[in-house]
Amino acid sequence: MSAVPELAQLLHRPDIWRGNDIATPADACVASGCFELDAVLPGGGWPTGSLTELLTAHPGIGEVALLQPVLAQLSKAGGWIALVAPPLPPYAPALQQAGIALDRLLVLDVGPKEALWCYEQILGSGAFAAALAWLPNARPPQIRRLQVAQQGQRCLAFAFRPKSCATQSSAAPLRIELLDNKRSSDSVALRILKRRGTPLEQTLYVPVFRPVFPIDVDATVACPPLLTPAARSVPVA
Repeated sequence: MSAVPELAQLLHRPDIWRGNDIATPADACVASGCFELDAVLPGGGWPTGSLTELLTAHPGIGEVALLQPVLAQLSKAGGWIALVAPPLPPYAPALQQAGIALDRLLVLDVGPKEALWCYEQILGSGAFAAALAWLPNARPPQIRRLQVAQQGQRCLAFAFRPKSCATQSSAAPLRIELLDNKRSSDSVALRILKRRGTPLEQTLYVPVFRPVFPIDVDATVACPPLLTPAARSVPVA
């Protein structure tokens, strides 16, 4: 009997990945809200059960806007969303306009060292639908530890790191660099630096929602405050 048919049948097994194909993750994925982005993400969406790194030149480049569709979807379904150590105060009216349920949003205003510990506890708790953390000082061993904590979880985990970290090794299976978009403020420019599959060399432009407010908007009246507990005296890994 020829071995060719047996080999072809073997290569169609779901647990076999060929290097020239986009891999299908073992864990579930959640649609990003953008068809063009889903088409280039392994599994067709943001992965659960693994860490995703978003590398930025500076805060506010569009990293939260990119995730707003999936955060809105998860929070409306009753899932908790955690923001760990955001460098800028989250603007509640903008998040509300994007469809994110503020009563399902937890903001932890902690320092860089405490952020690593808090984020690891959140990932391992199984209590959150999505967790975002700004980790400018995280080292590769700490990223590996977060990836281990996230394995097998149903949470979406996003770690924001500086663009300079792109040359470092990382245990995160998915790494995306966000670029300054000079073409339009209504989209985010990105490059996929690492994914399970063939590299994606071209720049992708993902449309994002930008909130619009009247000039005399009073944010303190228009929107309830965000819950912001502070971590104190927590151990650091």
